[in-house]
Amino acid sequence: MTNWSARSWRDKPIQQQPNYTDPDQLKTVEHQLKTYPPLVFAEEIRALRTQLGRVSQGKGFLLQGGDCAESFADFNAPKIRDTFKVILQMAVVLTFAGSCPVTKVARMAGQYAKPRSSDLESIDGVELPSYRGDIINGSEFTSAARQPDPQRMMQAYHHSAATLNLLRAFAQGGLADLHKVHKWNMSFVAANPLKDQYLKVAEQIQSALKFMEVMGITAETNATIHETQLFTSHEALLLPYEEALTRTDTLTGLPYDCSAHMVWIGERTRQLDHAHVEFMRGIHNPIGVKIGPTTKPDDVIHLLDALNPENEMGRMTLITRMGAGNLADALPALVRRVKAEGRHVVWSSDPMHGNTVKAENGLKTRNFDAIHQELRQFFAVHQAEGTYPGGVHLEMTGEDVTECTGGAYQISEQDLTQRYRTQCDPRLNADQVLELAFLVADSLREARQGRG
Repeated sequence: MTNWSARSWRDKPIQQQPNYTDPDQLKTVEHQLKTYPPLVFAEEIRALRTQLGRVSQGKGFLLQGGDCAESFADFNAPKIRDTFKVILQMAVVLTFAGSCPVTKVARMAGQYAKPRSSDLESIDGVELPSYRGDIINGSEFTSAARQPDPQRMMQAYHHSAATLNLLRAFAQGGLADLHKVHKWNMSFVAANPLKDQYLKVAEQIQSALKFMEVMGITAETNATIHETQLFTSHEALLLPYEEALTRTDTLTGLPYDCSAHMVWIGERTRQLDHAHVEFMRGIHNPIGVKIGPTTKPDDVIHLLDALNPENEMGRMTLITRMGAGNLADALPALVRRVKAEGRHVVWSSDPMHGNTVKAENGLKTRNFDAIHQELRQFFAVHQAEGTYPGGVHLEMTGEDVTECTGGAYQISEQDLTQRYRTQCDPRLNADQVLELAFLVADSLREARQGRG
């Protein structure tokens, strides 16, 4: 990669960055972070690229999910465990439905920055800097909390390291045992108002596990029954942090952003001549790009030219975030163009961001039916175009929150205030996200059958 370094982004225009008032303190924090151990390792990142390469060929499926924005205040083991559990529960359903491996990528251990539509927020005539995620400033509406603080990057690093440590322990320590995960799913099905729709799939999974036991494939004899692999991801928004955690791999001599296994560029920061694309073009992680409803085919091809000029498998994931009212019209032309040019990408659907609305009480929310509708449209477009719908990207939590309306339990706008805990965007709760997994299972099964 010529004319690139981990800091070459500094010579480009940049969006969505905080205004730090003490440049010397910022430089001190950046220097400290550069001396710290990497959060993830190059070999792990290469393993994810290999898996995503298979997904791009229709030989797997990507499940990516987690908090819209992690919070220092909500950092605790039960919350991490519950989100880990629900990702595994979804993965088991999708693995069975698709008869294919599911690559699990969490929006965890680093999802601390959020883009905002405005630099300023006004309440009752008082105007302060917008909350941009705990890695930058605080959510409390006070002048002190909203002041961007470089020291928060240090907190984000240590919180991410502790989260990764716990996730690795869960993945290897027995919590991922398929029999346990299936028991959790059976409990979900038994309590669900629409259980008759999901019982057949759950019983089929149970029969498959029984068959494996009879054949001698148990947790004691096979590690794949007992363990799993979970990767981490976040939006690479705060570039001083990302640069500070970029390392040159001693085996290959290539640069990797070791803040996460996978990072993505948001819809607001994917300008070709700007800093975020400049930074991402040089690192060797798998990278994602969010694609909105106004994106043109040429825009996608130019991004692929810049970010994956060698057309390598496993490098690029295009994450569509269009809204249930837009996707059916906006996506086909993009899919057609990428297919015609023979580009290797994973197509993934983010059905959350395009379906955000404001409830009568002023709270942001998303409707479960709109989310499901966008996913159905995503699968239908790919079926019509002869391409592969390779993944889903969800803002979700393992907690029993009331932030998205609808679902089997019929959460209403009036119910939102009961347990509305997000600091940014509304998330699907554990029951809603599992319900979505069972509903998507049929679409995934059809997509897999369509590939022979």
